[in-house]
Amino acid sequence: MSDPLVWLPFDPAELGSVPPGLRFEVFDCRYFGADAVEVPASVDEVAFYVPPYLLGSRIFDVVEQMSSLQVVQLLTAGVDAARGRIPEGVTLCNGRGIHDTSTAELTLTLILSSLRGIPDHVRHQDKHTWKQAWFPALADKRVLIVGHGAIGRAIEQRLIPFETEVIGVARTAREGVRGFDELPALVPEADVVVLATPLTDETRGLVDREFLARMKDGALLVNIARGGVVDTDALVAELATERISAALDVVEPEPLPAEHPLWDAPNLLITPHVGGPSSATWPRAHRIVREQLERFAAGEPLANVMSGDY
Repeated sequence: MSDPLVWLPFDPAELGSVPPGLRFEVFDCRYFGADAVEVPASVDEVAFYVPPYLLGSRIFDVVEQMSSLQVVQLLTAGVDAARGRIPEGVTLCNGRGIHDTSTAELTLTLILSSLRGIPDHVRHQDKHTWKQAWFPALADKRVLIVGHGAIGRAIEQRLIPFETEVIGVARTAREGVRGFDELPALVPEADVVVLATPLTDETRGLVDREFLARMKDGALLVNIARGGVVDTDALVAELATERISAALDVVEPEPLPAEHPLWDAPNLLITPHVGGPSSATWPRAHRIVREQLERFAAGEPLANVMSGDY
């Protein structure tokens, strides 16, 4: 019997050392369907599959052809793109730990940029205009982090040195973390609300008209989770009042159409879903994939295994 086949979207040499007893092929199926790219005949031998970072429907079309597949290891923390596309009996693992550092850095960037008026300063620089003004600091703010997984904890660790009060909220309350059922009471007291929760049936549209109305005057909403966590129409309407502000790395839909009203909403900073990719991403991705392959080759339990209700 031949060794299990692993498909990677990058050169196996990037992993450093690889465990024995595995075969490797490189296939980036983002380009599946292009004139010069076809699925290799070995597709029915693949036992462990690592899709490319940028997920799309074609990727999961390929998964459906993998008759020997045992594991799909994503490079993303979110698994919503895989929902309903992983065959029964195949283990799905997410990329928890890959993007914590990059996403937490961007979260702090969005918060500080929004509070300290950086977008306006850039516009004034473009016009060669020197315009001083008074802006709020992050210090002394109460920050509510909705979603207290690995990324939420990484954000909290970086917020604490800024002399903030941080409150973590998760689906289920635990020691030091509040439950989602407490959000109606917690949101009105927060100066900054950071969304870091996975997109699930429970969290889709979580930030709706009522949620936004509960936010205090002058509060900042930051979304680094998924666009679907926020009711976009409700956010556009709330921003139009200029009562709150927002900073979004994710929106719905993506990419945001040029004519979409979000572009012109006041008090809004948008970045184009760049929380995950940075120079910190690939070293962490290679490490996690290598560790997972070591467990797989040794017959040990894998990390980051997603339950059936992901």
